[in-house]
Amino acid sequence: MKVLFINNDGGGFADHIDVAAGTAVQQLFQQKVTAGKPDQYLIRVNRQPVASEQPLQEGDRVSFTPVKIEGAS
Repeated sequence: MKVLFINNDGGGFADHIDVAAGTAVQQLFQQKVTAGKPDQYLIRVNRQPVASEQPLQEGDRVSFTPVKIEGAS
């Protein structure tokens, strides 16, 4: 199934990606953010904060935004 993945880390980008049916938000985070911890990011689906075990659905809009930008004080 397709979801819109928005990565606001660094330069940021957005793209429709294919994920397996039943993929949880936490699984997608582990696949896409290899050097970060979930508690360092605002993780949202369809602009709402969600639980890590929430399964994704066709057409969901997923965003990972770091809570601290590197180099900022």
